[in-house]
Parts: sequence; C-alpha cells; structure tokens
Amino acid sequence: MPTTPTRTRTRPTPASDAALLRAIAPTGADEFLAGYWERRPLHVERGEPGRFDDLLSARDVERQMSEPGLRTPGFRLVKAGEKLDPRDYTVDLPWRPRPFTGSADHLAVLREFTRGATVVLQGLHLTWIPLARYCRELEAFLGHPVQANAYYTPAQSQGLPVHHDTHDVLVLQVSGSKRWLIYDPVFELPLKHQRYKAEMGEPGPAVMDVVLRAGHTLYLPRGWLHEALTSDEDSLHLTVGVSVITWLDALRDVLAECEDDVEFRRSVPADGEGASELVERLAERVGQEQVADVVRAKFLGARRPVLEGQLNDLRALPALTGSSSVARRETVIADLTDLGDGRVALVFEGRRVVFPPHAREELEALVEASGPLRLSELPGRLDDEGRLVLARRLVREGFLRLAGL
Repeated sequence: MPTTPTRTRTRPTPASDAALLRAIAPTGADEFLAGYWERRPLHVERGEPGRFDDLLSARDVERQMSEPGLRTPGFRLVKAGEKLDPRDYTVDLPWRPRPFTGSADHLAVLREFTRGATVVLQGLHLTWIPLARYCRELEAFLGHPVQANAYYTPAQSQGLPVHHDTHDVLVLQVSGSKRWLIYDPVFELPLKHQRYKAEMGEPGPAVMDVVLRAGHTLYLPRGWLHEALTSDEDSLHLTVGVSVITWLDALRDVLAECEDDVEFRRSVPADGEGASELVERLAERVGQEQVADVVRAKFLGARRPVLEGQLNDLRALPALTGSSSVARRETVIADLTDLGDGRVALVFEGRRVVFPPHAREELEALVEASGPLRLSELPGRLDDEGRLVLARRLVREGFLRLAGL
C-alpha cells in the first residue's frame, strides 16, 4: 500500500496571543479556550471607548459611504424583516472594455441608512490593512481562517432578525451601543452550509441580554441564536469571524489524499463489500500527525499575502548590505519543512520555496525571529554574499521586509 510522504515541520513561525487578548482581556487565552471556545458566550465590559478605533472607525465607514470606490460584494444593506435588493442602491458605471458593476449609488445608500438600513462592509480582511493585519495575527494563534465584516446601524434600528452564525464570532463594539439578545442553540455547532431556518426550532427565552458599548467585546460560538438592536445612537461594530476547520473538513482532506492508493479508486460493489478493509486502510493514514499536517498545509496554502510597503522594499534592495537588518513580515504564517534529502522548503501563502542544505541555519533563524536581525549576525554557513542573495530572494517573495524603512 502506498504510504503518505513524511512531512516534518521543523520550524513554524512564532505566534502571539496578543490579538486574541485585545478582544477578550482580562480573560486569559487559556481560560477562554478551555471554558468558552465552542462552548458558551462571553461578554467583556470595558471603559475604553476608543479601544478598536484603529481597526476601523465610524469616520472610516462614513467616508466609504460617501466617497467613490464602494462596490458590491464589498458592501450590502440589510434591514430586519425586509429584503433590500442591491439593484436599488447600486449602479453600473460605463467603462471600456467592461463597466464597473455594482458601484454604490451613494444617495440611495445614505437614504436607506436614514430609513433604518444597516450598512455592512464585507471581507475587510481582504481590503482594509489594519483588519488584514489583525485577522492574520489571530489566524497565526488560532490556526483557523479569520474574516472581518463591519456593521454600521442607525439609531433605533435592527439589521438582522434572530439567526445563528456558522462561524465563531468576536464582536468588537467600536462606537455607539447595541443591545444583544442571546438564545441557546437549536442546532449545535452548525457547518458552513447549515444556516439557521425556523424549521430547526424557535428560540427559547433569552439567556443573555447585554448592551455592548464602545470598547466592549462579545464572543459567540457558532450556532448560538442572537439578534441585536440599536438605542438612540448609531452603532458600529466589527464581527471577526473564525471559520473553523472541523474534523469533518480534516477527514475529507485526508481521504482526498488516498487517491494515490488504487484500492480507493476501485468501483463500489452493489453490496458494499470491502468497506471494512478500506476503513482499516484509511485508519493507517489518520494519525494525529497526518491530520495535523494535512490541515496545516491547506491552511497555509489559502493565506493571501499582505504586502504593505513591499514596493519600497524592492526599490531599496540594491542598497542592501551585510549591516542591513531584515525582519519576517508580521503577517506571514509559514513552516520550514525538512524534505528529507537535506533541502528545506519554506511554505507560506500558497508558495513552496526550496533551498539547499547549506542555507538551513540562516532560514531557521529568520523563521523563528520575532524582530529584526542584522544579516551579518545570522548563524550558519553562508558567506556575506550568500546571505545577501538569500535576503534578496526572501524580500522578493514577500517573506522578509527591510527593517527601518
């Protein structure tokens, strides 16, 4: 029977719990993961009204609501009890060879907002640098994909009716206030396609009734029913969603790797004979390390690069010297993988960059570093020119940045 190739993660990039603590402190990370994660909601009250303003402020949202550039699917309008058709608040702007479709009709957007519609800015982890950085730091610590949306709701309004989310959510209240009613799940830990429907069951009595004010956090595990209403002031909150990789996801990925085994490629007989033997063959490939490796590889491959300042780094490369300092990009999550023949592969953001054995020690130092390193002080066997070649390559790949720029 073919065996799964050995993947040895020799060095993962370090991860910090700082982004999680920013949301949940004074609750500690260990306490949160043991007592709340996937189990029960957590409400954290704080007297810090500006705690999340640097991630996205009300002023930032209002600017986007009024200035050119806002397009679907980067935004949508929602209102409890009503279905708002994007065609009523977007226009297609003529252009060659193709129009700018789904562009915001700003007067219509503002009109609907004054009538009680919530403006939802979507996928901000893809388009807004502060949230791209924040979500990436959370991803590095949690090991699951993270996304971010913003909800700007006018006073005395409700954006969405009672529902559950199919991802875990950290609600960061940026400005204003919003009342949240939380109900026990009627469907525990739903998968991504298992959105709430009334047929799943009606909500019982609220188990939490809290008002989020600027600087507060609310954690909701997926599946917990909830609704939110504003008071006499506009409200802006961020929903930082963790789209967890479930055991079902992991086992599907492991099973997909069985395509190299001819026994899994045979047709299924009408009576299902042979299933037990194939389950045994699968069990040989579903150890703890194999599952972890498959999940990690898929996770790393799906991260998009966050290349803030990359053009300046490329321009400065000709001036790089042995006395220059470099640092791993804070947004890079990577593994340095031993290929078994002395070579090592740096795996990150959908790329696999292979290096010869004599660059191993330098790469290990760069992967493990939490701050800037001077090239001349790197450990290893490379000479000065070799270190410059390595550093230039890693800057071009988006793994390193030039410190001090």
